[in-house]
Amino acid sequence: MKLADYTITEAGFGADLGAEKFLDIKCRLLPKTPDAVVVVATIKALKYHGGQAIEDIKKEDIKSLDTGIHNLLKHIDNLKNKFGLNVIVGINKFNTDTDKELQYLEEKLHEYKIDLSLVTAWGEGGKGAADLARKVVKLCEETKNEFKYIYELTDSISEKIEKVAKNIYGATEVEFLPEALEKINKLQKTEYKSLPICIAKTQYSLSDDAKNLLCDKPFNIHVRDVILKSGAGFIVALTGNIFTMPGLPKVPASEKIDIDEDGNIVGIF
Repeated sequence: MKLADYTITEAGFGADLGAEKFLDIKCRLLPKTPDAVVVVATIKALKYHGGQAIEDIKKEDIKSLDTGIHNLLKHIDNLKNKFGLNVIVGINKFNTDTDKELQYLEEKLHEYKIDLSLVTAWGEGGKGAADLARKVVKLCEETKNEFKYIYELTDSISEKIEKVAKNIYGATEVEFLPEALEKINKLQKTEYKSLPICIAKTQYSLSDDAKNLLCDKPFNIHVRDVILKSGAGFIVALTGNIFTMPGLPKVPASEKIDIDEDGNIVGIF
């Protein structure tokens, strides 16, 4: 920030996860809040959230796209109305995206007064992101933020968790397992009670159920444990069946890496 007119950072995956943690935890220490936020999405991901089968994801499907857009709108609402930030949507454009799908998404976003930029940086380098850059600059210069945190540090630990779960995830209630509640009660009696909270939750859903893509019915968030990270300066709340480590896919790259008969490492690229 000292060396440039604009500083860009990736908050992390999802407005419910990376962005919430960046805004509620990191921004308290900067102290600085973003002048604009880019919500990155893809047509394929929106159709998948709308119910299109993964094997058919490259086929045009306006109905699934229309349903999946509601997930995107929830993330936009979190950033724009809950946090009070300026928002623009950046769509990573794939060759399989049809003009009809892109036009439909743009028209839907315009109904909510949200601008859209198609990003083709993967194929065109900086040129493919120039439109997004210009629109972000315009958003920073012409629109004022009214930033607000989701919770205050003076709130109790359980209140902080509940405010994130209800306001950001859209949960009806938070269910605390006895073990988690016992730890919360102990921490609440210490100086650590004023720390921010870092909720570990699946990235596949706004709920803590990875298979609940639509979240179109009422759901609760289930907190099974809390862990104090005194060095980092926050309290971790574990929800659902999430694991904090290791952060690997089902088939990690190491499965394809080997050493051939001549001692050469193969399978890295």
